[in-house]
Amino acid sequence: MSNDEQDERDDLNRSVTAQMDEKLETGTWDNRQKLALVCRMLAHEGHSETLAGQVTVRQPDGTFLTTALAIGFDEVTRNNVIRIDDTMRVIEGRGMANPAIRFHLWIYRRRPDVHCIVHTHPPYINALSMTGTPLEVAHMDATPFFDDCAFLREWPGLPIGDSEGEIISAALGTKRTILLANHGFLAATGSLEESAYLAVLIERAARSQLIARSAGEIRRIDDARAKESHDFLLQPSIVKASFALFARRVIRREPEVLF
Repeated sequence: MSNDEQDERDDLNRSVTAQMDEKLETGTWDNRQKLALVCRMLAHEGHSETLAGQVTVRQPDGTFLTTALAIGFDEVTRNNVIRIDDTMRVIEGRGMANPAIRFHLWIYRRRPDVHCIVHTHPPYINALSMTGTPLEVAHMDATPFFDDCAFLREWPGLPIGDSEGEIISAALGTKRTILLANHGFLAATGSLEESAYLAVLIERAARSQLIARSAGEIRRIDDARAKESHDFLLQPSIVKASFALFARRVIRREPEVLF
């Protein structure tokens, strides 16, 4: 691509971005409503068939919003979101925190930029995690994970102790997501919307990768083009508008989620 073509492309990108920032609908829900919406949307996507999986949201005062252990993602409403401190003690709401949240706390300590973590065991991610191979960026829809998805090659055991938290947080490093071998995945980002968006996308990327592998050789996308797409698809306006789309679908099906 010539310099003139690149300049024209960059100008168009800036123009489109400005329009999206101004015109896209992003919703006006509070954090408890958004957390409940995330749980319901992930349940609909197949992320919550058992008690495995957690969503946590860091609050400005250093506490965390999450859901109580044994409340399924498909059952969560705004009113049964709980608030915990950094020792996992419940300070608002009923029930107990999921013990596996301990490894979230390690990530929050290492990454002050992270404000929401989503960790689940959806079926296609589970299947991919059993093959010992990382996520491949071989389709436009997978480009949000280009150079942004770590890979932990060995399962360290149940993530309820400090050693597992140390291993997982170290393997994640500065990336937004990680595929956990023999386990699942997590997204750790600066917003609830972004972690939820990536949670939906990574399961679909794993599904596509497994289907493609059964059909033939997987052909990765050129790095430069993958990077351009990564940056475009992770713009806040696209992330928030995508979250709002998923949220509206939940509300149409399950309006009680907001109360």
